[in-house]
Amino acid sequence: MGLENLTPKYFKLEVSDGVGIIRLNRPQANAHNLEMLRELDNIIVESRFDDKVKVLVITSAVPRFFSAGFDINEIRDKSPEYIGLSSQFSKEVMLRMMSTKKLIISAINGHCMGGGLELALATDIRFTSNDDNIKFGMPEVSNLALIPGEGGTQFLARIVGRSKAIYLMVSGKTLTPKEAYALGIVDELFEPEKLLESTLEFAKQMAKGPSLTVGFAKLAVNEGMDLPLPVAFALEREMQNQALASEDAKEGARAFFEKRKPVFKGR
Repeated sequence: MGLENLTPKYFKLEVSDGVGIIRLNRPQANAHNLEMLRELDNIIVESRFDDKVKVLVITSAVPRFFSAGFDINEIRDKSPEYIGLSSQFSKEVMLRMMSTKKLIISAINGHCMGGGLELALATDIRFTSNDDNIKFGMPEVSNLALIPGEGGTQFLARIVGRSKAIYLMVSGKTLTPKEAYALGIVDELFEPEKLLESTLEFAKQMAKGPSLTVGFAKLAVNEGMDLPLPVAFALEREMQNQALASEDAKEGARAFFEKRKPVFKGR
């Protein structure tokens, strides 16, 4: 079918120069429910099979918010079992994102709280703007007497460390983009008006490069980090063997010896 041919209710989709752009679009704050998560899951699956899509960018079409997280109305109105199953499905979607052999970048152009931050942490690279009006945080413990239930306890600890993650969660402390950058929660800061442009420029650079090998590098990290080191080395070896067999690897070697810039095709 192709990513561009999907017609989700809660997302705006576009493909440009090898980059699939996914815009969250559930006003007022992009708070997600199970239906929105199902749409995201379908988008990720479809992108895997779309040869025109080499890289994915997730951002927001809603002013001021990247995502406020899971819809509080659902927590109020639905049974604990329903919310628990929704939470489990959310984690499964995020694992699918992490195991997709295409780079996924988030351009965080608004508040990124709770499950919204958990979604961002499931992406491979995170960019945001140096706008101190944007806030990052996981307020579930202090505000709702819940824990971050969409992967946050594990994602955050793996990035900022055990004690810092516990402190941020139990205190409900919010972070500015500069503070999030200092902790490694985001990877780059841009001027607000340059955020999407700079993100797409980077994404298109990745799409025009050896995108297949970029995917191998991603999987070696994401699927190897929690393995015993010898097993992780075996995974790295397998990813390298597949990269060595690619057309791009052969082109890279030819270009090196011919003293020219390689022309990669992502295969």
